Amino acid sequence: MKYLALLSGGKDSCFNLLHCEKNGHELVAAASLGPEGGKEELDSYLYQTVGQDAIQFVASALEVPLYRRVITGNAVEQGSEYGSRKPKTTGGVEGDETEDLFALLSEVKARNFLFYSHKDSFSNVVPPSRYPRDQGELFTEMINAGMEAVLIKVAGIELTVKHLGKTLAEMEPTLLKLNELYGAHICGEGGEYESLALDCPLFKRRVVLTDVETVIHSDNDFATVAFLRIRNAVLEEKAAEQDFELAIPPLLDAEYLRLRDAVASSQEISWTLSCIHTNEMKPFEGTVVANTKKLNPWISVSNIQRELQTPPVELSIEDEVVECFELLQARLQGYGLDVSNCANINIFISSIDLFARINAVYSTFFGSSPPARACVAVDLPAPIRVRLECVAYAEVSANDRQALHVQGLSYWAPANIGPYSQAITAGERIFISGQIGMIPSQLTLPSPRSLALEVALASQHISRISHVLKINSGIGWNGYSQLDLYWLAETADLLRVKAVQCATREGPRIPTLYLVVKALPKDALIEKQVLLHTGRCAILDEDDGEMVMQNQEPLFEQRKYDRSI
Repeated sequence: MKYLALLSGGKDSCFNLLHCEKNGHELVAAASLGPEGGKEELDSYLYQTVGQDAIQFVASALEVPLYRRVITGNAVEQGSEYGSRKPKTTGGVEGDETEDLFALLSEVKARNFLFYSHKDSFSNVVPPSRYPRDQGELFTEMINAGMEAVLIKVAGIELTVKHLGKTLAEMEPTLLKLNELYGAHICGEGGEYESLALDCPLFKRRVVLTDVETVIHSDNDFATVAFLRIRNAVLEEKAAEQDFELAIPPLLDAEYLRLRDAVASSQEISWTLSCIHTNEMKPFEGTVVANTKKLNPWISVSNIQRELQTPPVELSIEDEVVECFELLQARLQGYGLDVSNCANINIFISSIDLFARINAVYSTFFGSSPPARACVAVDLPAPIRVRLECVAYAEVSANDRQALHVQGLSYWAPANIGPYSQAITAGERIFISGQIGMIPSQLTLPSPRSLALEVALASQHISRISHVLKINSGIGWNGYSQLDLYWLAETADLLRVKAVQCATREGPRIPTLYLVVKALPKDALIEKQVLLHTGRCAILDEDDGEMVMQNQEPLFEQRKYDRSI
């Protein structure tokens, strides 16, 4: 696809361009935000502002047009969610610097450059090249890929003005040492330093700094804060670049390679399906009654579907979705909640062919950070085509509910391609959306179809989403699975996946459901959905008599029951 680069001029934004190139995307323009004239640095939550006086040289070296805008907003919103979860108030936050980005993208779009420009999804503009991984390896990959960048700002312990202007290669030993001594981020993600790219394989010409001035912002024994003021630079001709080497993260980590191979081996075994009575697998024809239960701050609502009249009234699928949400909203309002309080929603539809139309209406009921969810096709009794179930959480404060809502392409896990979040954390529970085995960088399923690879990818996606939630929580938790759901499209695959999971799972067996349905999104063979608990519990502190949150190891107990009772 054609894409617009959000260009800071630093190593990360330019390294992203290399990965975009390797993945077949075409760079057509760049955009950048910076301080007004006379200001060289802002305390920005989102943007690198040092080096903006050289950004035009970087764009010229790439030979793409550059669109610029002055940052007028401040870091008003610094939480994990931006904007409101309610659809009618889903606009931006007045005075926030994110609005400057939206205005810039809107301006570029008005000039007939097409790209995603939603306020809550500007990560789509430049797909991130990496997911959380070893910083030392990543730093070395940048150098080996031909990235020549220099430090233009220092603000970390034992980094001084003598390090300004040094290249990544020159700084590698120092940064590795500071990481070992103090835990400093090798890639500068903790604000230890900022960089400016002078050359990379995509540059048609090389940037040469001809006139720089060192500006000391503060100087103390702990850490000097200083930056380079770029007074002038020139573009230097260079030999035509040949194809460059770039380390691409493997599709599967070692653990999931083993899982893939185990499932592949199971497919070579002829399984006996006599335990599954196909004559009993018929649509439920009894009366379905909506059900609501409350347990402390949790409210579950199930079996929400349109109300049937005599004679039946014909509804469009869009109107049927609206009616379902009106019924769900009415149930939640009885507890002082609405659909924005939903942590997880499961949608059961009569045909996967209705998926796109249902999604279009579904999305109108949510603003930013919608619930986690799964959507599968099942046999519903005609004329029912949609049925909903949800788990909602009564929040005391906004911080009681957090969302992971990533929409940028990467090697990490699939971007959100619908109105859902990868995960919702509420009340120490984590609801992870159903994950199908898509290749993250392409958002496509493996071709040819492969149950083994889809199982491994879906499981790896769950693991990586959980890992990011842990490292971003700021408080630390372990995470323990309370329920695993495997939605499968083929009955024969159920026994294969179950046998492999039971054989490879370490530790106690957790509650697990294996469910065969009519169809899954994108014609996937498997979808995995997980409910986790952080492991954090309120414990009475014997010293002061107050309840404090502590990580606890869960106790598992497994029993057999007599089905004849």
